[in-house]
Amino acid sequence: MDSGAIRRRIALAAAALAASGVLGLTATGTAQAGTAGSCGGREVRTLPFRTGVTHVYKRDGYVCAITVAKRPGAARAMAVSVQARGNRPVVDEGRYRHHAGPVTVHAGHRCVWVRGSVGGSTVSSGWILC
Repeated sequence: MDSGAIRRRIALAAAALAASGVLGLTATGTAQAGTAGSCGGREVRTLPFRTGVTHVYKRDGYVCAITVAKRPGAARAMAVSVQARGNRPVVDEGRYRHHAGPVTVHAGHRCVWVRGSVGGSTVSSGWILC
């Protein structure tokens, strides 16, 4: 086999491998974003406020949160964030119809601060899960 044929086979194999990785990432992200209950683990806190509720879940050192509107419908400003003590917050904010998030951080055994908002109403947990 000449060197040109070997290079073509290596290039073809690399392209196939790259394409399968991209498809795998796309499928995973789509499946996660599709439902309001996509945080794994057990629910450890429920933070209700006037226009919504923020659910907090924990599993294997990871903390996940999602904010759900009480009245889904027209797109409006929503946000959810989780901050492990000593780190910057991980935030999802935008104009959504039903929910913001999920957002996940690795907290280990550190405290976390969770915030959520729908429209003009907000909730803030303070340091929890210490």
